[in-house]
Amino acid sequence: MKPLTEFDHASAKRLRVVLTDIDDTLTLHGRLPARAYAALEKLQASGLFVVPVTGRPAGWCDLIARQWPVDAVVGENGAFWFRHDDDTHRMIRMFFRPPAERMADRRKLDRIAEEVLQNVKGAAISADQDFRSVDLAIDFCEDVAPLPADDVDRIVRIFESHGATAKISSIHVNGWYGAHDKLRCSVAMLHEQFGIDPEAHDVVLFVGDSPNDMPMFAHFRHTIGVANVRRFADKMTTPPAFVTAAESADGFVELADYIIAART
Repeated sequence: MKPLTEFDHASAKRLRVVLTDIDDTLTLHGRLPARAYAALEKLQASGLFVVPVTGRPAGWCDLIARQWPVDAVVGENGAFWFRHDDDTHRMIRMFFRPPAERMADRRKLDRIAEEVLQNVKGAAISADQDFRSVDLAIDFCEDVAPLPADDVDRIVRIFESHGATAKISSIHVNGWYGAHDKLRCSVAMLHEQFGIDPEAHDVVLFVGDSPNDMPMFAHFRHTIGVANVRRFADKMTTPPAFVTAAESADGFVELADYIIAART
């Protein structure tokens, strides 16, 4: 991973979209600092589309789409995207799985949750689970004492033994049924809502911090990790191309300032 300062200004000038993870990328110790929120607003004001791409739940994403200075949001690791049309005051929602399939998936995920809690001491259902529409989130360090890496891997194996997809974020193991992920949903959203060619890699930048961001790091040409991404280096076959000097929210602010300066 090269330092952010080697990301060339010509590439920054061509950007049309900034896609960003939320947890430990925009946030710091679980909070969204005012400086990170302001950085989102400044990026949007500079003429860029700004879209959070997160593992967080539908309930949170509804608020983010309505109230944050963003143009859309991809949630639950690519299970859906939401966009609030400010002109019509209408929320646009697109799910990859139809309602009947999501209901059947939920029953299977409930059984997985029981097995995880029985077999992995210290694991917990995420506190935001009640607000989720599609996936199951197992907390391994947000509101519980951090679990050893072997236990986190055991949670992943339990999901996979039931035929579910499982991805590790900086705080949760998220599991779901279906072929969606952050990348597939982001590409569909950019094409359908903003008319951006899925292969137009030069105009999209993604910033993240953890293994569940790897499909994004692998697909897009312009990828940035905030400095805490280094903690997951041994779990990432495809790291970001560049890395900020600062961690988490401060790394995002560093990136936003760099992009805006390069574009002026």
